[in-house]
Amino acid sequence: MASMAENVGGADASGGEADDHVIDPKRDRLVIVASSLGTVFEWYDFFIYGTLAPVLATLFFPTTNPTAAFLLTLATFGAGFGVRPIGAVLFGVIGDRLGRKYTFLITITLMGLATAAVGMLPTYAQIGIAAPILLVVCRLLQGLALGGEYGGAAIYVAEHAPRNKRGFYTSFIQASVIGGFLLSVVTVLTTNALVDPEARDSWAWRIPFLVSLLLLAVSLWVRLKLKESPVFQAMKDAGKTARNPLRESFRGGRQVKLIFVSLFGIAAGLTVIWYTAQFQGLYFLQNALRIDDTAARLMVGIAAAFSIFWFILFGWLSDRVGRKKPIVIGYALTILLIFPLFHWMAAAANPELSEAMERNPVIVQGAGCDYNPFAQGQQATPCGRALDALTRRGIAYHLEPTSGWRGDAYQVRIGARTVDAEDPAQLEPALAAAGYRLEKTVPPLSSAVQVVIAIIIIGLLSGMTYGPVAALLVELFPARIRYTSLSVPYHIGTGYFGGFLPFISQYIVARTGDPFSGLWYTVGVVAMALVVTLFWLPETSGKNLD
Repeated sequence: MASMAENVGGADASGGEADDHVIDPKRDRLVIVASSLGTVFEWYDFFIYGTLAPVLATLFFPTTNPTAAFLLTLATFGAGFGVRPIGAVLFGVIGDRLGRKYTFLITITLMGLATAAVGMLPTYAQIGIAAPILLVVCRLLQGLALGGEYGGAAIYVAEHAPRNKRGFYTSFIQASVIGGFLLSVVTVLTTNALVDPEARDSWAWRIPFLVSLLLLAVSLWVRLKLKESPVFQAMKDAGKTARNPLRESFRGGRQVKLIFVSLFGIAAGLTVIWYTAQFQGLYFLQNALRIDDTAARLMVGIAAAFSIFWFILFGWLSDRVGRKKPIVIGYALTILLIFPLFHWMAAAANPELSEAMERNPVIVQGAGCDYNPFAQGQQATPCGRALDALTRRGIAYHLEPTSGWRGDAYQVRIGARTVDAEDPAQLEPALAAAGYRLEKTVPPLSSAVQVVIAIIIIGLLSGMTYGPVAALLVELFPARIRYTSLSVPYHIGTGYFGGFLPFISQYIVARTGDPFSGLWYTVGVVAMALVVTLFWLPETSGKNLD
Protein backbone atom coordinates (compact mmCIF):
# COMPACT_ATOMS: atom_id res chain seq x y z
CA MET A 1 0.00 0.00 0.00
CA ALA A 2 2.90 2.35 0.74
CA SER A 3 4.35 2.03 -2.76
CA MET A 4 0.89 2.64 -4.14
CA ALA A 5 0.57 5.83 -2.13
CA GLU A 6 3.86 7.11 -3.52
CA ASN A 7 2.53 6.85 -7.07
CA VAL A 8 -0.74 8.74 -6.58
CA GLY A 9 -0.99 11.69 -8.96
CA GLY A 10 1.33 10.19 -11.57
CA ALA A 11 0.55 8.37 -14.79
CA ASP A 12 0.33 5.02 -13.02
CA ALA A 13 -1.03 6.32 -9.80
CA SER A 14 -3.21 3.32 -9.29
CA GLY A 15 -0.11 1.24 -8.97
CA GLY A 16 -0.25 -2.49 -9.24
CA GLU A 17 -2.65 -2.84 -6.36
CA ALA A 18 -5.65 -1.28 -8.08
CA ASP A 19 -5.13 -2.49 -11.63
CA ASP A 20 -2.66 -5.38 -11.76
CA HIS A 21 -3.04 -6.69 -8.23
CA VAL A 22 -3.12 -10.36 -7.34
CA ILE A 23 -6.80 -11.27 -7.42
CA ASP A 24 -8.32 -12.09 -4.06
CA PRO A 25 -11.43 -14.11 -5.04
CA LYS A 26 -13.07 -13.88 -1.62
CA ARG A 27 -12.57 -10.12 -1.37
CA ASP A 28 -13.61 -9.49 -4.98
CA ARG A 29 -16.80 -11.53 -4.56
CA LEU A 30 -17.68 -9.56 -1.43
CA VAL A 31 -17.03 -6.25 -3.22
CA ILE A 32 -19.20 -7.20 -6.21
CA VAL A 33 -21.99 -8.79 -4.15
CA ALA A 34 -22.17 -5.96 -1.61
CA SER A 35 -22.17 -3.23 -4.25
CA SER A 36 -24.60 -5.08 -6.51
CA LEU A 37 -27.01 -6.02 -3.72
CA GLY A 38 -27.09 -2.46 -2.53
CA THR A 39 -27.81 -1.25 -6.05
CA VAL A 40 -30.57 -3.85 -6.44
CA PHE A 41 -32.17 -2.63 -3.24
CA GLU A 42 -31.74 1.05 -4.14
CA TRP A 43 -33.36 0.57 -7.53
CA TYR A 44 -36.07 -1.62 -6.03
CA ASP A 45 -36.97 1.32 -3.81
CA PHE A 46 -37.04 3.68 -6.77
CA PHE A 47 -38.84 1.42 -9.24
CA ILE A 48 -41.55 0.26 -6.86
CA TYR A 49 -43.11 3.68 -7.29
CA GLY A 50 -43.12 3.39 -11.09
CA THR A 51 -44.54 -0.14 -10.96
CA LEU A 52 -47.41 0.98 -8.69
CA ALA A 53 -48.02 4.28 -10.51
CA PRO A 54 -51.61 3.42 -11.62
CA VAL A 55 -52.62 2.59 -8.01
CA LEU A 56 -50.91 5.65 -6.55
CA ALA A 57 -52.63 7.85 -9.14
CA THR A 58 -56.06 7.04 -7.65
CA LEU A 59 -54.91 7.32 -4.01
CA PHE A 60 -52.87 10.53 -4.11
CA PHE A 61 -54.11 12.41 -7.20
CA PRO A 62 -57.88 11.85 -7.31
CA THR A 63 -59.48 13.75 -10.17
CA THR A 64 -62.34 13.47 -12.59
CA ASN A 65 -59.72 13.11 -15.32
CA PRO A 66 -57.89 9.75 -14.98
CA THR A 67 -55.41 10.74 -17.70
CA ALA A 68 -54.39 13.80 -15.68
CA ALA A 69 -54.06 11.70 -12.50
CA PHE A 70 -51.79 9.21 -14.25
CA LEU A 71 -49.64 11.96 -15.79
CA LEU A 72 -49.33 13.75 -12.42
CA THR A 73 -48.19 10.48 -10.85
CA LEU A 74 -45.55 10.07 -13.56
CA ALA A 75 -44.49 13.70 -13.11
CA THR A 76 -43.94 12.97 -9.40
CA PHE A 77 -41.94 9.90 -10.45
CA GLY A 78 -39.82 12.20 -12.63
CA ALA A 79 -39.39 14.70 -9.77
CA GLY A 80 -37.37 12.10 -7.89
CA PHE A 81 -35.05 11.91 -10.87
CA GLY A 82 -34.95 15.68 -11.19
CA VAL A 83 -33.30 16.06 -7.78
CA ARG A 84 -30.68 13.40 -8.50
CA PRO A 85 -28.07 15.92 -9.75
CA ILE A 86 -28.23 17.64 -6.35
CA GLY A 87 -27.57 14.30 -4.70
CA ALA A 88 -24.75 13.70 -7.18
CA VAL A 89 -23.07 16.96 -6.17
CA LEU A 90 -23.63 16.46 -2.44
CA PHE A 91 -22.56 12.83 -2.22
CA GLY A 92 -19.96 13.18 -4.96
CA VAL A 93 -18.12 15.78 -2.91
CA ILE A 94 -18.45 13.63 0.22
CA GLY A 95 -17.20 10.56 -1.67
CA ASP A 96 -14.16 12.39 -3.06
CA ARG A 97 -13.28 13.97 0.28
CA LEU A 98 -14.24 11.36 2.89
CA GLY A 99 -14.30 8.07 1.01
CA ARG A 100 -16.35 5.70 -1.17
CA LYS A 101 -17.49 3.22 1.48
CA TYR A 102 -19.14 5.51 4.01
CA THR A 103 -20.79 7.62 1.34
CA PHE A 104 -22.84 4.81 -0.10
CA LEU A 105 -23.70 3.61 3.40
CA ILE A 106 -25.40 6.99 3.86
CA THR A 107 -27.19 6.81 0.49
CA ILE A 108 -28.63 3.33 1.05
CA THR A 109 -29.95 4.36 4.49
CA LEU A 110 -31.63 7.51 3.20
CA MET A 111 -33.15 5.63 0.26
CA GLY A 112 -34.57 2.83 2.40
CA LEU A 113 -36.12 5.14 4.98
CA ALA A 114 -37.68 7.42 2.35
CA THR A 115 -39.22 4.44 0.57
CA ALA A 116 -40.64 2.97 3.76
CA ALA A 117 -42.15 6.38 4.52
CA VAL A 118 -44.19 6.21 1.30
CA GLY A 119 -45.77 3.02 2.65
CA MET A 120 -46.84 4.87 5.78
CA LEU A 121 -48.32 7.99 4.14
CA PRO A 122 -51.99 8.83 4.57
CA THR A 123 -53.86 9.16 1.28
CA TYR A 124 -55.66 12.12 -0.27
CA ALA A 125 -58.95 10.85 1.14
CA GLN A 126 -57.47 11.04 4.65
CA ILE A 127 -55.56 14.35 4.73
CA GLY A 128 -56.31 16.06 1.42
CA ILE A 129 -53.69 18.04 -0.50
CA ALA A 130 -51.01 17.30 2.13
CA ALA A 131 -50.91 13.68 0.88
CA PRO A 132 -49.47 14.37 -2.61
CA ILE A 133 -47.14 16.98 -1.08
CA LEU A 134 -45.69 14.42 1.34
CA LEU A 135 -45.43 11.91 -1.50
CA VAL A 136 -43.37 14.38 -3.54
CA VAL A 137 -41.10 15.02 -0.51
CA CYS A 138 -40.44 11.28 -0.18
CA ARG A 139 -39.69 11.05 -3.90
CA LEU A 140 -37.24 13.93 -3.63
CA LEU A 141 -35.41 12.21 -0.76
CA GLN A 142 -35.25 9.00 -2.82
CA GLY A 143 -33.79 10.90 -5.76
CA LEU A 144 -31.28 12.68 -3.53
CA ALA A 145 -30.02 9.34 -2.23
CA LEU A 146 -29.88 7.72 -5.66
CA GLY A 147 -27.76 10.63 -6.88
CA GLY A 148 -24.93 9.33 -4.71
CA GLU A 149 -25.47 5.58 -4.95
CA TYR A 150 -24.57 4.63 -8.51
CA GLY A 151 -21.29 6.54 -8.64
CA GLY A 152 -20.14 5.09 -5.33
CA ALA A 153 -20.94 1.51 -6.26
CA ALA A 154 -19.40 1.74 -9.74
CA ILE A 155 -16.22 3.42 -8.52
CA TYR A 156 -15.82 1.09 -5.56
CA VAL A 157 -15.97 -2.02 -7.76
CA ALA A 158 -13.82 -0.55 -10.54
CA GLU A 159 -11.11 0.56 -8.13
CA HIS A 160 -10.86 -3.02 -6.84
CA ALA A 161 -10.93 -4.68 -10.29
CA PRO A 162 -7.97 -5.90 -12.38
CA ARG A 163 -7.47 -3.66 -15.40
CA ASN A 164 -8.41 -6.38 -17.90
CA LYS A 165 -11.61 -7.33 -16.02
CA ARG A 166 -12.93 -3.91 -15.09
CA GLY A 167 -15.80 -4.03 -17.58
CA PHE A 168 -16.81 -7.50 -16.43
CA TYR A 169 -16.66 -6.66 -12.71
CA THR A 170 -18.65 -3.44 -13.05
CA SER A 171 -21.23 -5.05 -15.37
CA PHE A 172 -22.78 -6.62 -12.28
CA ILE A 173 -23.57 -3.10 -11.06
CA GLN A 174 -25.35 -2.45 -14.36
CA ALA A 175 -27.18 -5.78 -14.25
CA SER A 176 -28.31 -5.12 -10.69
CA VAL A 177 -30.38 -2.19 -11.95
CA ILE A 178 -32.53 -4.74 -13.79
CA GLY A 179 -32.46 -6.83 -10.63
CA GLY A 180 -34.03 -3.93 -8.74
CA PHE A 181 -36.76 -3.51 -11.35
CA LEU A 182 -37.39 -7.27 -11.38
CA LEU A 183 -37.57 -7.45 -7.59
CA SER A 184 -40.13 -4.64 -7.57
CA VAL A 185 -42.30 -6.45 -10.11
CA VAL A 186 -42.06 -9.77 -8.23
CA THR A 187 -42.96 -8.10 -4.93
CA VAL A 188 -46.00 -6.39 -6.44
CA LEU A 189 -47.19 -9.58 -8.16
CA THR A 190 -46.74 -11.62 -4.97
CA THR A 191 -48.64 -9.06 -2.90
CA ASN A 192 -51.46 -8.95 -5.44
CA ALA A 193 -51.67 -12.74 -5.48
CA LEU A 194 -52.05 -12.93 -1.70
CA VAL A 195 -54.82 -10.33 -1.30
CA ASP A 196 -58.04 -9.52 -3.11
CA PRO A 197 -58.26 -6.40 -5.34
CA GLU A 198 -60.20 -4.45 -2.71
CA ALA A 199 -57.53 -5.03 -0.06
CA ARG A 200 -54.77 -4.22 -2.57
CA ASP A 201 -56.25 -0.81 -3.35
CA SER A 202 -57.06 0.02 0.28
CA TRP A 203 -53.95 -1.09 2.22
CA ALA A 204 -51.89 -3.89 0.60
CA TRP A 205 -50.21 -1.45 -1.82
CA ARG A 206 -48.17 -0.33 1.21
CA ILE A 207 -46.47 -3.72 1.63
CA PRO A 208 -43.89 -3.38 -1.19
CA PHE A 209 -42.77 -0.02 0.21
CA LEU A 210 -42.43 -1.36 3.75
CA VAL A 211 -40.43 -4.36 2.49
CA SER A 212 -37.61 -1.89 1.83
CA LEU A 213 -36.85 -1.83 5.57
CA LEU A 214 -35.88 -5.51 5.40
CA LEU A 215 -33.81 -4.90 2.27
CA LEU A 216 -32.11 -1.95 3.97
CA ALA A 217 -31.10 -4.12 6.93
CA VAL A 218 -29.57 -6.77 4.65
CA SER A 219 -27.73 -4.20 2.55
CA LEU A 220 -26.25 -2.41 5.56
CA TRP A 221 -25.13 -5.71 7.09
CA VAL A 222 -23.27 -6.66 3.90
CA ARG A 223 -21.77 -3.25 3.19
CA LEU A 224 -20.42 -2.82 6.72
CA LYS A 225 -18.09 -5.73 5.98
CA LEU A 226 -16.32 -3.72 3.27
CA LYS A 227 -13.06 -1.81 3.52
CA GLU A 228 -12.26 1.45 1.80
CA SER A 229 -11.26 1.43 -1.89
CA PRO A 230 -7.48 0.93 -2.31
CA VAL A 231 -7.20 3.87 -4.71
CA PHE A 232 -8.94 6.28 -2.33
CA GLN A 233 -7.02 4.94 0.68
CA ALA A 234 -3.75 5.52 -1.16
CA MET A 235 -4.76 9.11 -2.01
CA LYS A 236 -5.79 9.72 1.58
CA ASP A 237 -2.52 8.33 2.93
CA ALA A 238 -0.57 10.53 0.51
CA GLY A 239 -2.63 13.63 1.31
CA LYS A 240 -3.78 13.90 -2.33
CA THR A 241 -7.56 14.05 -1.89
CA ALA A 242 -9.35 17.01 -3.50
CA ARG A 243 -10.20 20.02 -1.36
CA ASN A 244 -13.01 21.18 -3.67
CA PRO A 245 -14.02 18.28 -5.98
CA LEU A 246 -16.88 20.19 -7.63
CA ARG A 247 -14.68 23.13 -8.65
CA GLU A 248 -11.92 20.82 -9.87
CA SER A 249 -14.43 18.79 -11.89
CA PHE A 250 -15.14 21.85 -14.06
CA ARG A 251 -11.59 23.17 -14.21
CA GLY A 252 -10.09 23.15 -17.70
CA GLY A 253 -11.56 22.69 -21.17
CA ARG A 254 -10.79 18.99 -21.43
CA GLN A 255 -12.50 18.18 -18.13
CA VAL A 256 -15.62 20.16 -19.06
CA LYS A 257 -15.72 18.46 -22.47
CA LEU A 258 -15.60 15.00 -20.88
CA ILE A 259 -18.44 15.89 -18.53
CA PHE A 260 -20.63 17.10 -21.41
CA VAL A 261 -19.81 14.02 -23.49
CA SER A 262 -20.71 11.84 -20.51
CA LEU A 263 -24.01 13.68 -20.10
CA PHE A 264 -25.28 13.95 -23.68
CA GLY A 265 -23.46 11.01 -25.24
CA ILE A 266 -23.63 8.37 -22.52
CA ALA A 267 -26.09 9.04 -19.69
CA ALA A 268 -28.92 10.44 -21.81
CA GLY A 269 -28.77 7.77 -24.51
CA LEU A 270 -28.42 4.64 -22.40
CA THR A 271 -31.14 5.74 -19.98
CA VAL A 272 -33.91 6.34 -22.51
CA ILE A 273 -33.26 2.90 -24.04
CA TRP A 274 -33.45 1.24 -20.61
CA TYR A 275 -36.63 3.07 -19.64
CA THR A 276 -38.20 2.36 -23.00
CA ALA A 277 -37.55 -1.35 -22.49
CA GLN A 278 -39.10 -1.37 -19.03
CA PHE A 279 -41.57 1.42 -18.21
CA GLN A 280 -42.54 2.41 -21.75
CA GLY A 281 -43.02 -1.26 -22.58
CA LEU A 282 -45.13 -1.80 -19.45
CA TYR A 283 -47.40 1.21 -19.98
CA PHE A 284 -47.71 0.40 -23.70
CA LEU A 285 -49.02 -3.07 -22.85
CA GLN A 286 -51.33 -1.89 -20.06
CA ASN A 287 -52.78 1.24 -21.66
CA ALA A 288 -52.51 1.11 -25.43
CA LEU A 289 -52.90 -2.64 -25.91
CA ARG A 290 -55.41 -3.22 -23.07
CA ILE A 291 -53.40 -6.08 -21.56
CA ASP A 292 -54.30 -7.22 -18.05
CA ASP A 293 -52.01 -5.47 -15.54
CA THR A 294 -50.72 -8.69 -13.98
CA ALA A 295 -50.05 -10.30 -17.36
CA ALA A 296 -48.21 -7.16 -18.53
CA ARG A 297 -46.02 -7.10 -15.41
CA LEU A 298 -45.23 -10.79 -15.80
CA MET A 299 -44.15 -10.38 -19.43
CA VAL A 300 -41.97 -7.35 -18.70
CA GLY A 301 -40.53 -9.03 -15.58
CA ILE A 302 -39.64 -12.25 -17.42
CA ALA A 303 -38.01 -10.26 -20.21
CA ALA A 304 -36.05 -8.23 -17.64
CA ALA A 305 -34.79 -11.44 -16.01
CA PHE A 306 -33.45 -12.71 -19.33
CA SER A 307 -31.97 -9.29 -20.14
CA ILE A 308 -29.62 -9.39 -17.14
CA PHE A 309 -27.37 -11.61 -19.24
CA TRP A 310 -26.87 -8.88 -21.88
CA PHE A 311 -25.45 -6.41 -19.36
CA ILE A 312 -22.84 -8.87 -18.13
CA LEU A 313 -22.02 -10.06 -21.66
CA PHE A 314 -21.32 -6.59 -23.02
CA GLY A 315 -19.45 -5.52 -19.89
CA TRP A 316 -17.18 -8.55 -20.38
CA LEU A 317 -16.94 -7.91 -24.14
CA SER A 318 -15.91 -4.29 -23.57
CA ASP A 319 -12.72 -5.56 -21.89
CA ARG A 320 -11.81 -7.14 -25.23
CA VAL A 321 -13.15 -4.85 -27.97
CA GLY A 322 -13.29 -1.53 -26.10
CA ARG A 323 -16.07 0.42 -24.41
CA LYS A 324 -17.04 2.69 -27.30
CA LYS A 325 -17.79 0.18 -30.05
CA PRO A 326 -20.76 -1.70 -28.47
CA ILE A 327 -22.30 1.59 -27.30
CA VAL A 328 -22.20 3.14 -30.79
CA ILE A 329 -23.59 -0.02 -32.41
CA GLY A 330 -26.32 -0.25 -29.76
CA TYR A 331 -27.42 3.34 -30.39
CA ALA A 332 -27.58 2.82 -34.15
CA LEU A 333 -29.58 -0.41 -33.82
CA THR A 334 -32.01 1.24 -31.39
CA ILE A 335 -32.87 3.96 -33.90
CA LEU A 336 -33.49 1.32 -36.58
CA LEU A 337 -35.37 -1.27 -34.53
CA ILE A 338 -37.41 0.46 -31.80
CA PHE A 339 -40.53 1.14 -33.90
CA PRO A 340 -40.59 -2.32 -35.56
CA LEU A 341 -40.19 -3.99 -32.16
CA PHE A 342 -43.13 -2.10 -30.64
CA HIS A 343 -45.30 -2.81 -33.69
CA TRP A 344 -44.43 -6.48 -33.28
CA MET A 345 -45.45 -6.30 -29.62
CA ALA A 346 -48.78 -4.73 -30.60
CA ALA A 347 -49.53 -7.35 -33.25
CA ALA A 348 -48.64 -10.21 -30.89
CA ALA A 349 -50.16 -8.97 -27.62
CA ASN A 350 -53.59 -7.93 -28.91
CA PRO A 351 -54.02 -8.89 -32.59
CA GLU A 352 -57.74 -8.06 -32.57
CA LEU A 353 -57.07 -4.51 -31.47
CA SER A 354 -54.17 -4.12 -33.90
CA GLU A 355 -56.31 -5.37 -36.79
CA ALA A 356 -59.15 -3.04 -35.80
CA MET A 357 -56.76 -0.06 -35.73
CA GLU A 358 -55.48 -1.04 -39.17
CA ARG A 359 -58.81 -1.94 -40.75
CA ASN A 360 -61.05 0.69 -39.12
CA PRO A 361 -58.87 3.58 -37.96
CA VAL A 362 -60.45 6.33 -35.89
CA ILE A 363 -60.15 9.62 -37.80
CA VAL A 364 -60.94 12.99 -36.20
CA GLN A 365 -61.40 16.05 -38.42
CA GLY A 366 -62.45 19.54 -37.55
CA ALA A 367 -61.59 22.90 -36.09
CA GLY A 368 -60.66 23.63 -32.50
CA CYS A 369 -59.38 20.10 -31.87
CA ASP A 370 -57.25 21.10 -28.90
CA TYR A 371 -56.90 18.46 -26.20
CA ASN A 372 -55.47 19.25 -22.76
CA PRO A 373 -54.65 16.06 -20.81
CA PHE A 374 -54.59 18.04 -17.53
CA ALA A 375 -57.99 19.70 -17.93
CA GLN A 376 -60.32 19.37 -14.97
CA GLY A 377 -63.91 18.90 -16.05
CA GLN A 378 -64.83 19.36 -19.70
CA GLN A 379 -62.47 20.20 -22.52
CA ALA A 380 -62.88 23.67 -24.01
CA THR A 381 -64.28 22.62 -27.40
CA PRO A 382 -66.61 19.89 -28.69
CA CYS A 383 -63.75 18.33 -30.66
CA GLY A 384 -61.56 18.39 -27.55
CA ARG A 385 -64.32 16.58 -25.65
CA ALA A 386 -64.47 13.97 -28.40
CA LEU A 387 -60.71 13.43 -28.14
CA ASP A 388 -61.04 13.16 -24.36
CA ALA A 389 -63.72 10.46 -24.77
CA LEU A 390 -61.39 8.48 -27.04
CA THR A 391 -58.36 8.94 -24.78
CA ARG A 392 -60.22 7.81 -21.66
CA ARG A 393 -60.99 4.55 -23.43
CA GLY A 394 -57.42 4.11 -24.66
CA ILE A 395 -58.47 4.39 -28.31
CA ALA A 396 -55.79 5.47 -30.80
CA TYR A 397 -56.89 8.11 -33.29
CA HIS A 398 -55.51 10.12 -36.19
CA LEU A 399 -56.12 13.86 -36.06
CA GLU A 400 -56.66 15.49 -39.44
CA PRO A 401 -57.25 19.24 -39.00
CA THR A 402 -58.95 20.88 -41.98
CA SER A 403 -58.74 24.53 -42.91
CA GLY A 404 -62.22 24.60 -44.41
CA TRP A 405 -64.07 23.79 -41.19
CA ARG A 406 -65.56 26.67 -39.23
CA GLY A 407 -66.47 27.22 -35.59
CA ASP A 408 -66.84 24.09 -33.48
CA ALA A 409 -67.60 21.75 -36.37
CA TYR A 410 -65.87 18.38 -36.21
CA GLN A 411 -66.32 14.79 -37.27
CA VAL A 412 -65.24 11.42 -35.86
CA ARG A 413 -65.12 8.44 -38.22
CA ILE A 414 -64.57 4.84 -37.17
CA GLY A 415 -63.77 3.16 -40.43
CA ALA A 416 -66.57 4.32 -42.74
CA ARG A 417 -69.01 5.17 -39.94
CA THR A 418 -69.44 8.68 -38.54
CA VAL A 419 -70.36 8.88 -34.84
CA ASP A 420 -70.91 11.38 -32.05
CA ALA A 421 -67.89 10.57 -29.85
CA GLU A 422 -69.34 12.47 -26.88
CA ASP A 423 -72.32 10.10 -26.76
CA PRO A 424 -71.37 6.72 -25.23
CA ALA A 425 -74.54 5.21 -26.67
CA GLN A 426 -73.12 5.85 -30.15
CA LEU A 427 -69.37 5.59 -29.55
CA GLU A 428 -69.10 2.28 -27.72
CA PRO A 429 -71.35 0.23 -30.06
CA ALA A 430 -69.51 1.71 -33.05
CA LEU A 431 -66.13 0.76 -31.56
CA ALA A 432 -67.36 -2.76 -30.79
CA ALA A 433 -68.74 -3.18 -34.30
CA ALA A 434 -65.38 -2.06 -35.72
CA GLY A 435 -63.54 -4.73 -33.71
CA TYR A 436 -62.24 -2.58 -30.84
CA ARG A 437 -62.26 -4.57 -27.59
CA LEU A 438 -62.08 -2.23 -24.60
CA GLU A 439 -61.92 -4.84 -21.83
CA LYS A 440 -58.56 -5.96 -20.48
CA THR A 441 -57.27 -9.17 -22.02
CA VAL A 442 -54.67 -11.86 -21.34
CA PRO A 443 -52.81 -12.94 -24.49
CA PRO A 444 -52.35 -16.66 -25.19
CA LEU A 445 -48.98 -18.21 -24.37
CA SER A 446 -47.69 -18.11 -27.96
CA SER A 447 -48.44 -14.39 -28.20
CA ALA A 448 -46.99 -13.67 -24.74
CA VAL A 449 -43.75 -15.40 -25.76
CA GLN A 450 -43.46 -13.08 -28.77
CA VAL A 451 -43.95 -10.02 -26.55
CA VAL A 452 -41.29 -11.27 -24.15
CA ILE A 453 -38.85 -11.85 -27.03
CA ALA A 454 -39.45 -8.34 -28.36
CA ILE A 455 -38.71 -6.82 -24.94
CA ILE A 456 -35.64 -9.06 -24.56
CA ILE A 457 -34.33 -7.65 -27.86
CA ILE A 458 -34.84 -4.12 -26.52
CA GLY A 459 -33.01 -5.37 -23.42
CA LEU A 460 -30.17 -6.48 -25.71
CA LEU A 461 -29.93 -2.92 -27.05
CA SER A 462 -29.92 -1.64 -23.47
CA GLY A 463 -27.20 -4.14 -22.51
CA MET A 464 -25.00 -2.99 -25.41
CA THR A 465 -25.24 0.63 -24.32
CA TYR A 466 -25.37 0.17 -20.54
CA GLY A 467 -23.14 -2.84 -19.83
CA PRO A 468 -19.76 -1.13 -20.52
CA VAL A 469 -20.68 2.25 -19.04
CA ALA A 470 -19.68 1.93 -15.39
CA ALA A 471 -16.11 1.03 -16.34
CA LEU A 472 -16.04 3.71 -19.05
CA LEU A 473 -17.17 6.52 -16.74
CA VAL A 474 -14.75 5.50 -14.00
CA GLU A 475 -11.89 5.45 -16.51
CA LEU A 476 -12.77 8.88 -17.93
CA PHE A 477 -12.02 10.87 -14.78
CA PRO A 478 -9.02 11.20 -12.41
CA ALA A 479 -9.28 9.55 -9.00
CA ARG A 480 -9.25 12.68 -6.83
CA ILE A 481 -12.47 14.02 -8.42
CA ARG A 482 -13.85 10.77 -9.85
CA TYR A 483 -16.94 10.48 -7.64
CA THR A 484 -18.12 14.02 -8.42
CA SER A 485 -17.10 14.11 -12.08
CA LEU A 486 -18.85 10.80 -12.78
CA SER A 487 -21.98 11.38 -10.72
CA VAL A 488 -22.94 14.87 -11.90
CA PRO A 489 -23.28 14.20 -15.67
CA TYR A 490 -24.62 10.69 -15.12
CA HIS A 491 -27.45 11.84 -12.88
CA ILE A 492 -28.31 14.92 -14.91
CA GLY A 493 -28.57 12.72 -18.00
CA THR A 494 -30.45 9.88 -16.37
CA GLY A 495 -32.50 12.19 -14.15
CA TYR A 496 -33.85 14.51 -16.82
CA PHE A 497 -33.64 12.61 -20.10
CA GLY A 498 -34.61 9.26 -18.57
CA GLY A 499 -36.53 10.07 -15.42
CA PHE A 500 -39.11 12.12 -17.27
CA LEU A 501 -39.38 9.65 -20.17
CA PRO A 502 -42.53 7.95 -18.79
CA PHE A 503 -44.21 11.34 -18.38
CA ILE A 504 -43.04 12.82 -21.69
CA SER A 505 -43.81 9.74 -23.77
CA GLN A 506 -47.27 9.26 -22.22
CA TYR A 507 -47.99 12.98 -22.64
CA ILE A 508 -47.09 12.74 -26.34
CA VAL A 509 -49.38 9.73 -26.67
CA ALA A 510 -52.23 11.56 -24.92
CA ARG A 511 -51.78 14.65 -27.11
CA THR A 512 -51.50 12.83 -30.42
CA GLY A 513 -53.73 9.81 -29.91
CA ASP A 514 -51.00 7.62 -31.43
CA PRO A 515 -49.79 4.89 -29.02
CA PHE A 516 -46.46 4.69 -30.88
CA SER A 517 -45.75 8.43 -30.96
CA GLY A 518 -44.01 8.47 -27.56
CA LEU A 519 -41.17 6.46 -29.11
CA TRP A 520 -40.05 9.52 -31.05
CA TYR A 521 -38.69 10.91 -27.80
CA THR A 522 -36.47 7.83 -27.46
CA VAL A 523 -35.32 8.06 -31.07
CA GLY A 524 -34.49 11.76 -30.80
CA VAL A 525 -32.42 11.42 -27.62
CA VAL A 526 -30.58 8.33 -28.89
CA ALA A 527 -29.77 10.06 -32.19
CA MET A 528 -28.20 12.95 -30.26
CA ALA A 529 -26.25 10.49 -28.08
CA LEU A 530 -25.01 8.60 -31.14
CA VAL A 531 -23.54 11.73 -32.72
CA VAL A 532 -21.87 12.88 -29.49
CA THR A 533 -20.44 9.43 -28.72
CA LEU A 534 -19.24 8.74 -32.26
CA PHE A 535 -17.29 11.98 -32.63
CA TRP A 536 -16.20 13.01 -29.13
CA LEU A 537 -16.04 10.01 -26.77
CA PRO A 538 -12.47 8.71 -26.31
CA GLU A 539 -11.75 5.01 -25.85
CA THR A 540 -10.82 4.26 -22.23
CA SER A 541 -10.46 0.49 -22.00
CA GLY A 542 -7.26 -0.59 -20.26
CA LYS A 543 -6.52 2.83 -18.78
CA ASN A 544 -4.83 2.96 -15.38
CA LEU A 545 -7.00 4.32 -12.59
CA ASP A 546 -4.64 7.08 -11.43
